[in-house]
Amino acid sequence: MPSRQGAFRLLTFNGITLYLHWSWFLWAVFESRGGIGGYSANFWNVAEFLALFLIVTMHEFGHALACRQVGGRANQIVLWPLGGVAYVDPPPRPGATLWSIAAGPLVNVALLPVIYAMGKTSRALGWATTMPDVHELLRAVWTIDWWLLVFNILPIYPLDGGQILRSLLWFALGRARSLLVATILGFVGVVGFIGLAVWVHSGWFAILAVFMLMNCWGGLQHARALLRMSKLPRRNGFVCPECGSAPPVGELWKCGQCGRSFDTFETRAACPGCGTQYPATTCQDCGRTHAMGEWAEAAVCAPDASTFQMGRSV
Repeated sequence: MPSRQGAFRLLTFNGITLYLHWSWFLWAVFESRGGIGGYSANFWNVAEFLALFLIVTMHEFGHALACRQVGGRANQIVLWPLGGVAYVDPPPRPGATLWSIAAGPLVNVALLPVIYAMGKTSRALGWATTMPDVHELLRAVWTIDWWLLVFNILPIYPLDGGQILRSLLWFALGRARSLLVATILGFVGVVGFIGLAVWVHSGWFAILAVFMLMNCWGGLQHARALLRMSKLPRRNGFVCPECGSAPPVGELWKCGQCGRSFDTFETRAACPGCGTQYPATTCQDCGRTHAMGEWAEAAVCAPDASTFQMGRSV
């Protein structure tokens, strides 16, 4: 996945910073070599390319803003040749995750009638004859938005469709098993993309297949880790203030000073090896960090948290 390293900051909106990865410029140069298409000048070809850039940006902001709406963290978007990546961290609940993912494609859905109405208006005004480049641009932008929507909702992990499917399965199967099923189905989709790449002789589809394969493999490993975590016994007297899960029992935390693994709740957030005291403890389930006192206070409000099943809360 792309990161801020090698990316240029473009703007910040509502606390969300948009970055453009350097590889995007290579893609822009490659695409510009395709000629002017159905336009009278290359200017309109550039305008079409920038429209694609704008639609992808709006799609990713849809993800980020929806994530923040449900209490998650989202402050970075990176655009690169394969589209865009909104780094969202919604609360570990299926409903919150579903809304954070679905909001992206919903932006494309909302754009379709707007662009369609603009195209119909241009035809009614006679632009198809008097301003053919503008009319062709509107037609191309509608097609771009439509195909971006169709591609993104394919039920193949890690595409939006695959993550939406995972979120829906989460309600019934839990956090770990839903991810496991989604990634396994994703591998099937990867095989299909490889076959498509060979059939149409497309290097672009081959790159997409490799990208999806790597993400499916990472998702599979994460699902296995979550399954192992779900089988661990849980400690009484402490609850994560964020996700409501009781911490697992075991030496699952690692000291950043001496590298020793220890059970932070058994030692009261102090490393038994070097004595380093940690002011906050990270939840193994949701990844959020809270002071030890906050864990204890949350347990008072949720005395049955030791029976919590990881990822099954809504």
